[in-house]
Amino acid sequence: MSLAMENTVRWDRLTAPELRALAERDALVVLPVASLEQHGPHLPVWTDSMIGHACCIRAAQKAADLPAVVLPPMWQGMSEHHLPYGGTITLDYATFRAVLTCVCRSIKAQGFRKLFLVNSHGGNIDPLAVAARELCLEFDMPVVATTVFHVAGPKLGELLDTQPGVQHACEAETSFWLALHPEQVRQDKVAGALSDPSTTRAGPFQRFWSFAERAPGTGVMGDPRAATAEKGEKLLELVSGALAEAMRDPVLWRAPHDVWKGGK
Repeated sequence: MSLAMENTVRWDRLTAPELRALAERDALVVLPVASLEQHGPHLPVWTDSMIGHACCIRAAQKAADLPAVVLPPMWQGMSEHHLPYGGTITLDYATFRAVLTCVCRSIKAQGFRKLFLVNSHGGNIDPLAVAARELCLEFDMPVVATTVFHVAGPKLGELLDTQPGVQHACEAETSFWLALHPEQVRQDKVAGALSDPSTTRAGPFQRFWSFAERAPGTGVMGDPRAATAEKGEKLLELVSGALAEAMRDPVLWRAPHDVWKGGK
Protein backbone atom coordinates (compact mmCIF):
# COMPACT_ATOMS: atom_id res chain seq x y z
CA MET A 1 0.00 0.00 0.00
CA SER A 2 1.37 3.43 -0.96
CA LEU A 3 1.97 6.31 1.43
CA ALA A 4 -0.30 8.49 -0.71
CA MET A 5 -3.14 6.00 -0.27
CA GLU A 6 -2.45 5.76 3.46
CA ASN A 7 -2.84 9.53 3.73
CA THR A 8 -6.37 9.33 2.30
CA VAL A 9 -7.66 7.03 5.08
CA ARG A 10 -5.94 8.55 8.13
CA TRP A 11 -8.08 11.09 9.98
CA ASP A 12 -4.96 12.78 11.38
CA ARG A 13 -3.59 13.50 7.90
CA LEU A 14 -6.77 14.99 6.43
CA THR A 15 -8.08 18.54 6.58
CA ALA A 16 -11.38 19.56 8.11
CA PRO A 17 -13.02 20.15 4.69
CA GLU A 18 -11.81 16.74 3.51
CA LEU A 19 -13.32 15.11 6.59
CA ARG A 20 -16.62 16.96 6.10
CA ALA A 21 -16.68 15.60 2.56
CA LEU A 22 -16.19 12.08 3.91
CA ALA A 23 -19.10 12.57 6.32
CA GLU A 24 -21.27 13.59 3.37
CA ARG A 25 -20.28 10.31 1.68
CA ASP A 26 -21.40 8.36 4.79
CA ALA A 27 -17.86 7.22 5.55
CA LEU A 28 -17.29 4.61 8.23
CA VAL A 29 -15.22 5.96 11.13
CA VAL A 30 -12.75 3.47 12.59
CA LEU A 31 -11.32 3.91 16.09
CA PRO A 32 -8.42 1.65 17.09
CA VAL A 33 -8.89 1.04 20.82
CA ALA A 34 -5.64 0.00 22.45
CA SER A 35 -3.37 0.65 25.45
CA LEU A 36 -0.04 1.94 26.69
CA GLU A 37 1.44 -0.86 28.78
CA GLN A 38 4.43 -3.06 29.43
CA HIS A 39 5.29 -5.62 26.77
CA GLY A 40 8.19 -7.42 28.36
CA PRO A 41 11.85 -6.48 28.06
CA HIS A 42 11.95 -6.57 24.25
CA LEU A 43 8.91 -4.64 22.93
CA PRO A 44 7.85 -0.99 23.35
CA VAL A 45 4.90 -0.04 25.52
CA TRP A 46 3.24 1.25 22.30
CA THR A 47 2.77 -2.33 21.02
CA ASP A 48 -1.03 -2.66 21.16
CA SER A 49 -1.58 0.85 19.79
CA MET A 50 0.86 0.27 16.93
CA ILE A 51 -0.64 -3.09 15.96
CA GLY A 52 -4.26 -1.95 16.09
CA HIS A 53 -3.60 1.24 14.16
CA ALA A 54 -1.59 -0.56 11.46
CA CYS A 55 -4.29 -3.21 10.99
CA CYS A 56 -7.02 -0.56 10.73
CA ILE A 57 -5.11 1.56 8.22
CA ARG A 58 -4.48 -1.39 5.94
CA ALA A 59 -8.11 -2.50 6.26
CA ALA A 60 -9.39 0.98 5.40
CA GLN A 61 -7.15 1.01 2.33
CA LYS A 62 -8.66 -2.29 1.24
CA ALA A 63 -12.14 -0.83 1.76
CA ALA A 64 -11.38 2.65 0.41
CA ASP A 65 -14.41 2.46 -1.88
CA LEU A 66 -16.79 2.57 1.11
CA PRO A 67 -15.06 4.91 2.20
CA ALA A 68 -13.54 4.38 5.66
CA VAL A 69 -11.38 6.73 7.73
CA VAL A 70 -9.19 5.76 10.70
CA LEU A 71 -8.83 7.88 13.82
CA PRO A 72 -5.57 7.96 15.77
CA PRO A 73 -5.51 5.10 18.26
CA MET A 74 -7.15 5.49 21.65
CA TRP A 75 -3.94 4.70 23.47
CA GLN A 76 -5.35 4.62 27.00
CA GLY A 77 -7.16 1.39 27.78
CA MET A 78 -7.90 -0.72 30.84
CA SER A 79 -4.45 -1.99 31.80
CA GLU A 80 -4.31 -1.95 35.60
CA HIS A 81 -3.17 -5.58 35.58
CA HIS A 82 0.11 -4.49 33.95
CA LEU A 83 0.98 -1.82 36.53
CA PRO A 84 3.39 -4.02 38.56
CA TYR A 85 5.87 -4.04 35.66
CA GLY A 86 5.85 -0.27 35.08
CA GLY A 87 5.53 1.62 31.81
CA THR A 88 1.74 1.45 31.98
CA ILE A 89 -0.99 4.13 31.91
CA THR A 90 -4.53 2.91 32.57
CA LEU A 91 -8.11 4.17 32.68
CA ASP A 92 -10.92 2.95 34.90
CA TYR A 93 -14.16 1.77 33.27
CA ALA A 94 -16.07 4.99 33.91
CA THR A 95 -13.38 7.04 32.16
CA PHE A 96 -12.94 4.48 29.38
CA ARG A 97 -16.69 4.60 28.69
CA ALA A 98 -16.71 8.41 28.90
CA VAL A 99 -13.95 8.76 26.30
CA LEU A 100 -15.82 6.50 23.90
CA THR A 101 -18.99 8.50 24.52
CA CYS A 102 -17.19 11.72 23.63
CA VAL A 103 -15.84 10.19 20.41
CA CYS A 104 -19.35 9.10 19.41
CA ARG A 105 -20.80 12.50 20.22
CA SER A 106 -18.06 14.26 18.27
CA ILE A 107 -18.31 12.25 15.09
CA LYS A 108 -22.10 12.34 15.08
CA ALA A 109 -22.04 16.12 15.45
CA GLN A 110 -19.97 16.23 12.25
CA GLY A 111 -22.38 14.07 10.28
CA PHE A 112 -20.80 10.62 10.58
CA ARG A 113 -23.30 7.86 11.29
CA LYS A 114 -21.37 4.69 12.10
CA LEU A 115 -18.36 3.76 14.22
CA PHE A 116 -16.12 0.68 14.18
CA LEU A 117 -14.26 0.09 17.45
CA VAL A 118 -11.27 -2.13 16.67
CA ASN A 119 -9.60 -3.35 19.84
CA SER A 120 -6.05 -4.68 20.17
CA HIS A 121 -5.72 -5.16 23.95
CA GLY A 122 -7.06 -8.11 25.94
CA GLY A 123 -8.10 -6.02 28.95
CA ASN A 124 -10.44 -3.96 26.76
CA ILE A 125 -12.47 -6.87 25.38
CA ASP A 126 -15.19 -7.14 28.04
CA PRO A 127 -15.65 -3.41 28.78
CA LEU A 128 -15.67 -2.56 25.08
CA ALA A 129 -18.37 -5.13 24.36
CA VAL A 130 -20.63 -3.56 26.98
CA ALA A 131 -19.84 -0.01 25.89
CA ALA A 132 -20.49 -0.71 22.21
CA ARG A 133 -23.97 -2.09 22.92
CA GLU A 134 -24.83 0.88 25.14
CA LEU A 135 -23.47 3.47 22.71
CA CYS A 136 -25.34 1.95 19.79
CA LEU A 137 -28.64 2.70 21.54
CA GLU A 138 -27.54 5.95 23.15
CA PHE A 139 -26.52 7.54 19.83
CA ASP A 140 -28.97 5.68 17.59
CA MET A 141 -26.28 4.53 15.20
CA PRO A 142 -24.38 1.30 14.58
CA VAL A 143 -21.37 1.04 16.91
CA VAL A 144 -19.58 -2.24 16.29
CA ALA A 145 -16.70 -3.65 18.34
CA THR A 146 -14.23 -6.40 17.55
CA THR A 147 -10.71 -7.45 18.51
CA VAL A 148 -7.98 -7.73 15.89
CA PHE A 149 -6.70 -10.98 17.36
CA HIS A 150 -10.12 -12.66 17.06
CA VAL A 151 -11.58 -11.21 13.87
CA ALA A 152 -9.86 -13.75 11.58
CA GLY A 153 -10.76 -16.75 13.74
CA PRO A 154 -8.52 -19.84 13.81
CA LYS A 155 -6.70 -18.79 10.64
CA LEU A 156 -4.50 -16.52 12.74
CA GLY A 157 -3.25 -19.41 14.87
CA GLU A 158 -2.38 -21.36 11.76
CA LEU A 159 0.31 -18.77 10.98
CA LEU A 160 2.06 -19.35 14.32
CA ASP A 161 4.44 -22.12 15.34
CA THR A 162 4.47 -22.05 19.15
CA GLN A 163 1.01 -20.87 20.25
CA PRO A 164 -2.62 -21.15 19.09
CA GLY A 165 -3.27 -17.41 19.07
CA VAL A 166 -2.03 -14.03 20.22
CA GLN A 167 -0.90 -13.88 23.83
CA HIS A 168 1.25 -11.01 25.14
CA ALA A 169 4.60 -9.74 23.80
CA CYS A 170 4.68 -13.12 22.12
CA GLU A 171 5.48 -14.75 18.79
CA ALA A 172 2.61 -12.87 17.13
CA GLU A 173 3.07 -9.39 18.60
CA THR A 174 6.82 -9.53 18.09
CA SER A 175 6.24 -10.60 14.48
CA PHE A 176 4.04 -7.54 13.89
CA TRP A 177 6.88 -5.32 15.09
CA LEU A 178 9.45 -7.13 12.95
CA ALA A 179 7.29 -6.62 9.87
CA LEU A 180 6.53 -2.95 10.52
CA HIS A 181 9.33 -1.45 12.62
CA PRO A 182 12.05 -4.04 13.28
CA GLU A 183 14.39 -1.45 14.74
CA GLN A 184 12.03 -1.15 17.73
CA VAL A 185 12.53 -4.77 18.83
CA ARG A 186 15.26 -5.24 21.44
CA GLN A 187 16.67 -8.35 19.81
CA ASP A 188 19.20 -8.95 22.59
CA LYS A 189 16.30 -9.32 25.08
CA VAL A 190 14.14 -11.76 23.10
CA ALA A 191 15.82 -14.98 24.26
CA GLY A 192 15.09 -14.20 27.90
CA ALA A 193 11.54 -12.91 27.38
CA LEU A 194 9.77 -16.00 28.73
CA SER A 195 7.45 -16.59 31.71
CA ASP A 196 5.71 -19.46 33.48
CA PRO A 197 1.96 -18.73 33.29
CA SER A 198 0.92 -21.65 35.51
CA THR A 199 0.34 -19.51 38.59
CA THR A 200 -3.25 -18.52 37.70
CA ARG A 201 -6.45 -20.40 36.88
CA ALA A 202 -8.53 -20.33 33.70
CA GLY A 203 -11.97 -21.85 33.14
CA PRO A 204 -15.37 -20.56 34.31
CA PHE A 205 -13.97 -18.13 36.89
CA GLN A 206 -13.73 -14.35 36.98
CA ARG A 207 -11.40 -12.45 39.28
CA PHE A 208 -8.57 -9.93 39.01
CA TRP A 209 -5.12 -11.30 38.19
CA SER A 210 -2.16 -8.97 37.81
CA PHE A 211 0.40 -9.77 35.14
CA ALA A 212 2.95 -10.26 37.92
CA GLU A 213 0.84 -13.35 38.74
CA ARG A 214 -0.03 -14.39 35.19
CA ALA A 215 3.42 -13.88 33.67
CA PRO A 216 5.94 -13.71 36.53
CA GLY A 217 9.41 -12.41 35.92
CA THR A 218 9.12 -10.83 32.47
CA GLY A 219 5.47 -9.91 31.83
CA VAL A 220 5.50 -12.03 28.65
CA MET A 221 3.02 -14.76 27.70
CA GLY A 222 4.05 -16.88 24.73
CA ASP A 223 7.38 -17.37 22.98
CA PRO A 224 8.76 -14.37 21.06
CA ARG A 225 11.77 -16.37 19.90
CA ALA A 226 9.68 -17.79 17.05
CA ALA A 227 8.76 -14.35 15.69
CA THR A 228 9.67 -13.34 12.12
CA ALA A 229 8.96 -10.41 9.86
CA GLU A 230 7.40 -12.78 7.32
CA LYS A 231 4.87 -13.98 9.90
CA GLY A 232 4.14 -10.39 10.85
CA GLU A 233 3.32 -9.46 7.27
CA LYS A 234 1.05 -12.49 6.92
CA LEU A 235 -0.69 -11.64 10.20
CA LEU A 236 -1.21 -8.03 9.12
CA GLU A 237 -2.62 -9.09 5.78
CA LEU A 238 -4.95 -11.67 7.33
CA VAL A 239 -6.31 -9.36 10.03
CA SER A 240 -6.72 -6.36 7.74
CA GLY A 241 -8.56 -8.50 5.22
CA ALA A 242 -10.98 -9.73 7.87
CA LEU A 243 -11.55 -6.18 9.10
CA ALA A 244 -12.19 -4.93 5.56
CA GLU A 245 -14.75 -7.70 5.09
CA ALA A 246 -16.50 -6.60 8.29
CA MET A 247 -16.48 -3.00 7.09
CA ARG A 248 -18.45 -4.08 4.03
CA ASP A 249 -20.95 -6.31 5.89
CA PRO A 250 -24.39 -4.67 5.50
CA VAL A 251 -25.85 -6.57 8.45
CA LEU A 252 -23.31 -5.08 10.87
CA TRP A 253 -24.01 -1.53 9.70
CA ARG A 254 -27.79 -1.44 9.55
CA ALA A 255 -29.56 0.97 11.92
CA PRO A 256 -30.21 -0.33 15.43
CA HIS A 257 -33.74 -1.01 16.65
CA ASP A 258 -35.10 1.67 18.96
CA VAL A 259 -35.99 -0.84 21.66
CA TRP A 260 -37.01 1.84 24.15
CA LYS A 261 -39.78 2.96 21.80
CA GLY A 262 -40.80 -0.46 20.61
CA GLY A 263 -38.78 -0.22 17.38
CA LYS A 264 -38.73 -3.26 15.09
